[in-house]
Parts: sequence; structure tokens; C-alpha cells
Amino acid sequence: MSLCLAFTHPFLNRHVHSTALSLSHPPPLSLRFFSLGPPSPARNPLRFHFLYRFPQQATAFPAAATANLFQDIAASAAVLAGAYSLVFTFDILTQKELIQQNLSRKLVHVLSGLLFAVSWPIFSNSIEARYFASLVPLVNCLRLVIHGFSLADDPGLIKSVTREGNPKELLRGPLYYVLILILCALVFWRESPVGVISLAMMCGGDGVADIMGRKFGSSKIPYNQSKSWAGSISMFVFGFFISIGMLYYYSVLGYFQLDWCWTLMHRVALVSLVATVVESLPITMVVDDNISVPLATMLAAYLSFRH
Repeated sequence: MSLCLAFTHPFLNRHVHSTALSLSHPPPLSLRFFSLGPPSPARNPLRFHFLYRFPQQATAFPAAATANLFQDIAASAAVLAGAYSLVFTFDILTQKELIQQNLSRKLVHVLSGLLFAVSWPIFSNSIEARYFASLVPLVNCLRLVIHGFSLADDPGLIKSVTREGNPKELLRGPLYYVLILILCALVFWRESPVGVISLAMMCGGDGVADIMGRKFGSSKIPYNQSKSWAGSISMFVFGFFISIGMLYYYSVLGYFQLDWCWTLMHRVALVSLVATVVESLPITMVVDDNISVPLATMLAAYLSFRH
């Protein structure tokens, strides 16, 4: 008599192991309805074949979750250490008068956001990975709030990221900046090009625009005398190429499946143009560039890449 019991695991979905059980006595009456043939003579072995998974498989998924957890913790610590090292480095350069404060502040603006976006692939593929990544700008957000309300004193931080050395400035542009980093990580993460393009325009485009505008900005835009043609052109060019670079980076790593043709280039150019126009508008006193530029970029990129 032969009996086969099949158990299909939703993840394994395959035969893992078979075993046989021999009984020296005929099956009890309660089992005879399983019979696939005539009753076997006495003393004839009865074989049962079972499909089952090894006990170790039960711990495979928790083990993977634990590995992801440790990977995300290590990645968060590494990115946080890198962020502090970046600010510390430019603080030292400013103190030694090797670089001007305004240039130091803008280079921190450009590099910190872009390096944060570049670091996303070192996090795991777990659902929680984006939240671990968001801890980095969240820590900086809390730091800005604490020092912005003068609950603690950090002259190096204030000198590195403010224009006039006023702690209250930390609660405006710098705070909006880290909030946008958190928003892009939580909402778009590595699943949409909208997030990385928004950070490319806010960090790379807008940051370089200020640097170039201060140095070569003698020719002003007619409708906004605080903005220059050199700054706006630089924002469009650098924002475009940094966006393309970020998209290529994530495409190579397999996160984005993009058709690299002129259509893609035109879409990125259109998004860069929209962000550049918004940055040039005389609305800085009403809406900070660190809010208007990324939000306009998100809207333009969403409309461009949804098809």
C-alpha cells in the first residue's frame, strides 16, 4: 500500500525532501480510506511519502530580515558620519580661511544632498530601508531646530550653513532643505526618477546657480534684479547634466528602466527649464528656493515621466 501526501509551500513550491516510514503491522481501520489499492498482506511494509521543508527554512526569512536590519543600521551610521565629516571639513577650511564662508555654505548645499541621494543603493531592499535612510536628514533636522532656537550653541554649524551668522537662519533655508531630503526619500526613494531629479535640481542646479551668479552675475534678469543670467543658465545646464548623471547611475544599478533616447533628454531638459524659471522668479521673500524649486521639479518630473 502506498500513500503520498503533498504539501505545497507558497514560497518553496517544490519537492524538498522525501522520506519513507515502514510499519510492521497493517494500517489501522482509520487509515484504510487512504488506500490506493487492495489491502496489503500482513507484515507487508507500508510506505508513506511526505513532502516537507527542512526546519532551517523556517528561520531563513527572519535571518534575511535580520541581515537587512543590520545593513540599514550600518548604512545609516555611515551616511550620518559622512554628513558630519563633510560639514566638519568645510568648517575647518573656512576657519583656516582657505575658502570663503559663502562658497563653503554653497558647496555643503550642493554636496550633502547629492551624496545623500547617491548613498541610497547601499541600503537594503527591505520596505523599511527608506525610513532608515530618512534618519540621516531627520537627525540634521533636529539639530537645526535645536540650534535655530538657541537651545544649544554650535558656532561651526552656524558659520557653515548661514549667510549672516544668525541662528534663526537655520529655521529657514537649511531646515527646508533637509525636509525636502526626507520627503524625497520617503515618497520617491529608489522607485521613481522624480525624487533624484528633484534633488539634482535643488542641490546641484540651485547650488551652482548661486556660486556662478555671485562670480559672473553682472547681467541681471529684467524681472528680478537679485538673479542673474549667468546663475540661471548655470542652473539649467548643471541641473540638466546632474539629473542625467543621477538617472544613469540608478539605471546602471537596475533601479530605473529608462529608454535612453532624445525623448528622455527632452523631458529632463523641460524639467530643468521649469525649475530654472521658478528659481528666477521674484518670490524668494515669499517662498524659499529650497521649497519652490524642488516642488516645481517634482510636479514637472511627475507630469513628464508618468507616460
